[in-house]
Amino acid sequence: MNIATVPFSEIRRTGRPPDGEGSVQVSLDPNLSIGQAKVFAVYGKGGIGKSTTSSNLSVAFSKLGKRVIQIGCDPKHDSTFTLTKTLVPTVIDVLEQVDFHPEELRAEDFVYEGYNGVLCVEAGGPPAGTGCGGYVVGQTVKLLKEHHLLDETDVVIFDVLGDVVCGGFAAPLQHADRALIVAANDFDSIFAMNRIVQAISAKAKNYKVRLGGVIANRSAQTDQIDRFADRVGLSRLAHFPDLDVIRRSRLKKSTLFEMEPSPELEAVQQEYLRLAAALWAGTAPMAPDSLKDREIFDLLGFD
Repeated sequence: MNIATVPFSEIRRTGRPPDGEGSVQVSLDPNLSIGQAKVFAVYGKGGIGKSTTSSNLSVAFSKLGKRVIQIGCDPKHDSTFTLTKTLVPTVIDVLEQVDFHPEELRAEDFVYEGYNGVLCVEAGGPPAGTGCGGYVVGQTVKLLKEHHLLDETDVVIFDVLGDVVCGGFAAPLQHADRALIVAANDFDSIFAMNRIVQAISAKAKNYKVRLGGVIANRSAQTDQIDRFADRVGLSRLAHFPDLDVIRRSRLKKSTLFEMEPSPELEAVQQEYLRLAAALWAGTAPMAPDSLKDREIFDLLGFD
């Protein structure tokens, strides 16, 4: 990963293709390709349940016999704690300990085995107000490649913080095959989803990533999500209702596959297994047309 952000005018002068007009971007080093694994990047409004979704999806893939790495991309570094039962050190933490000499690190310094064999990495983030999230993502992928941890991996899941508003935290899209959006059935989630659609569309011009669809989460109904999806050209991949067992799983530092059995829990587990199987089989690429902000205001709500 080229850690320097480059003004658009300079990119145009040097002939490097821009990701966004008038923007600065972190560009992908072609030598840092993840390889043969299927790569998914999970986005959505902050607090919408991306980490819960990512962790349970990782377990579902592992239950299908796949070798999985989950990479948390958030300074909060709590993406994988239901898998590992702890807040593991971030890649930035361990690099700082060796004065940013990555050759001194061992794989066990930054990779932790979680439930059912899912390998867990927390990339972390730059200190507040400084640095770029793209650098953090790039260093994480570089370390995984140098330690050959991607050689035998089937699935990589990037769990990315909040709304995409900068090129740095859009960096996982440069590695991903499919981007997945987690959204609730409310205005704020859908507004964020529209912005994420814009970011994915920008990256799709120069990278292989395509939108895979939306995962409805923490919602009894999906009518507003479906209305937006129909308008822009999206498909809903799965629906996870707002169940107390999901809330309790986070408090117990457990994935849903470790909780005490119940009929409603089994239904959620089966939905995750179905989603994982569908993603592994391959989903059709989507190229939705995002809306103007005012159009979202006009679209959503009850008739």
